[in-house]
Amino acid sequence: MKKIFLLFLIFSGVLRAESPVPPATSSFEEGNQYYQKENYKAAVASYESIINSGQESAEVYFNLGNAYYKLHQVAPAIYNYEKALLLNPNDEEIKTNLDFARKMTIDDIKVIPKVGFHKLISDFTSSYYYDTWAWIAVVFAFLFLAFFAGYYFSQQAVVKRIFFFGMFVWILGIGLAASSGFYEKNRMNNEKPAIIFAEATALKNEPKVNSPDATVLHEGTKVYILESIANWKKVELTDETTGWIEESAIKEIKN
Repeated sequence: MKKIFLLFLIFSGVLRAESPVPPATSSFEEGNQYYQKENYKAAVASYESIINSGQESAEVYFNLGNAYYKLHQVAPAIYNYEKALLLNPNDEEIKTNLDFARKMTIDDIKVIPKVGFHKLISDFTSSYYYDTWAWIAVVFAFLFLAFFAGYYFSQQAVVKRIFFFGMFVWILGIGLAASSGFYEKNRMNNEKPAIIFAEATALKNEPKVNSPDATVLHEGTKVYILESIANWKKVELTDETTGWIEESAIKEIKN
């Protein structure tokens, strides 16, 4: 039953009905109408007009990804789902449709799991988005204040000890949540993902046209930019393969 529901999400034309901030609302609704009429090219134009005007939202990118998916344009579909996920990282519908779009890619690149203490920290901090960690720290701060008030106004020694101990627990919680948020934000800022838009492009051993090819990559594949030289980008794949690719062949997810 779960598989049927997941298939329904991508094939039934599910759209996000929430409108972005005006004046983009009319274009957003217009795009949704075009999409429902299966005029996907017109829907793309409407959604793109919102983004080109300088406005963005997870709903716009999600619907734009759906329209590109219907047009079988794998790279733009994946790119826009990734953009939507940046704005709403815990959205299960975006993750599901992104997984479907990734299945359209030609390259089958393995994901090598990270190991060691660094992986443990990353797994823990990535369990929440950095702004979620900030809200957790705020909640812990209020709890600390509540326990401080309880300690200050309590008359019984046993109760005061309980509140005193609780104050230290919430202080530790504030520190953990805040440091996790800073770590996650720093990790995301340093991560530079991109999507290959060229139908096929060579991954070079060196940033030269005549350099030997390490492999050939195809549209829709996700890479991570490590450094730049002129019109070349050094990238890393999820299997930890590195190489150089022409800048024109990729589009960075983070602006």
